[in-house]
Amino acid sequence: MSWQQRIDRALAQRRAEDAYRVRLPNRGGGGRWLEHQGRRYLNFSSNDYLGLSRHPAVIRAWQQGAERYGVGSGGSGHVTGYTQAHQQLEHRLAEWLGYEQALLMISGFAANQAVVAALASEGDRILADRLSHASLLEAATLSPATLRRFQHNQPPSLAQLLEKPTDGQTLVVTEGIFSMDGDSAPLAALHRLSRAHGAWLMVDDAHGVGIVGDEGRGSSWQQQVKPELLIVTFGKAFGVGGAAVLCSQSVAEYLIQFARHLIYSTSMPPAQACALDAALAVVRSGDDRRAQLLDNVQRFRRGAASLPFRLLDAPGAIQPLVVGDNAHTVALAQRLRDAGLWVSAMRPPTVPPGTARLRITLTADQQPEDIARLLEVLHDAG
Repeated sequence: MSWQQRIDRALAQRRAEDAYRVRLPNRGGGGRWLEHQGRRYLNFSSNDYLGLSRHPAVIRAWQQGAERYGVGSGGSGHVTGYTQAHQQLEHRLAEWLGYEQALLMISGFAANQAVVAALASEGDRILADRLSHASLLEAATLSPATLRRFQHNQPPSLAQLLEKPTDGQTLVVTEGIFSMDGDSAPLAALHRLSRAHGAWLMVDDAHGVGIVGDEGRGSSWQQQVKPELLIVTFGKAFGVGGAAVLCSQSVAEYLIQFARHLIYSTSMPPAQACALDAALAVVRSGDDRRAQLLDNVQRFRRGAASLPFRLLDAPGAIQPLVVGDNAHTVALAQRLRDAGLWVSAMRPPTVPPGTARLRITLTADQQPEDIARLLEVLHDAG
């Protein structure tokens, strides 16, 4: 089979499974409204949970950063791409989250890949929640370590794996709030088990930081846990992009020497670091935004309780409505779109087979009438 035949066959199979992905260009994908082909839609797919992508202070900080530093970093942070703006943001993140060091990364995907690739060696093992993000599972699969997955949010399942002997080191991996199910990991129990067996815990808190915990410090802070490795990303509650690894000083020095994603990637533009610094200040003082988000979540869940679809037990911004069948899920998303509501259909392999769903996201920017409209159309469709 030739390269082209292999590609054509894979694409045909993806179409046949009603799992074909399509990118749709839009205007304003991070706000309350999204525009596509001249039509406006109420946006229920954005990860801009606190509405900071359009916050005046964040925009102004990016503009001022661009005027001072230009629009690019000029290279890797190991060459010319590490500026005072990057350093200041790292120091403030570390102080805020209670770690010795923060290392900025170009994306959350890169941060997860960088840490696992740099730490894992042959003979080690990675024990990951089976619903962990693709970046974590792929990094573990590509590493020389052995990957084993424990049942989702089940500490006893992890305990069984930890009790098996190993010659190398063990890294336990989970998300803080899961990106597709919207539920929270039992971090305190996972950390206790990890420490009892000499393992390290790595938490990807992309969907928790900014949203839960004192000043939005995230899932670990909320559960009074300090994992050895904490990944926070800035494309969700911070409304911008990029990520950071929070760790001890010695681990940070190790990653600076050996994390290839950090060494060989052009660093984020310093203007972006300036915008993130401003976003951090808004996040820390954003209790009113977090309260509005929670109110919107509760409003939606009350109205969705009688829907003929399975609403997962998710207390936060991510509200998964499980339909099951791929074709029906796509049809429901299209019906919503016809009614002026933008909601994404999530299908395998992004989610497990048979659990295709609408991934509805709530934000602080949405109004009561927006949620009422969404519920009205969902009830009609149901």
